[in-house]
Amino acid sequence: MTDLFARGGAGLFVLALCCALFFVLGTLFARVVFAARLSKKIAAERADAVKKSRAILGGLAGEQVAPFMPGFPCNPADARFVGKPVDFVAFPGAADGDEIKEVLLIEVKSGEASLSKREREIKACVESGLVRFVEYRIN
Repeated sequence: MTDLFARGGAGLFVLALCCALFFVLGTLFARVVFAARLSKKIAAERADAVKKSRAILGGLAGEQVAPFMPGFPCNPADARFVGKPVDFVAFPGAADGDEIKEVLLIEVKSGEASLSKREREIKACVESGLVRFVEYRIN
């Protein structure tokens, strides 16, 4: 072994040791940076999930109280909550014993919310007159 050091082997040994040290330090640094970025990403995604959850819960609560808010298109007693694919089906005049002259499909939205694809399809069917009354009898 003294022969190895005498011929410059010590320089190679020190070089190999330095390379190994830099590799280990680089790996540790990369792990710390990755963990920090991952932690920030998880925190941001959690905050976004909480924000969306609050918006959904607020919308659901809004759907329940909507018939009692100003501007609702009919008497709250005439509306029946369905939930999906539309929020309410209403029969204006039914609660007062009056003649029902129209049936309303009511979708409640809040904030910047827009109609879903399914809700747009239902709206198009109604606007095109593609609505039927079906009497289904079971024996």
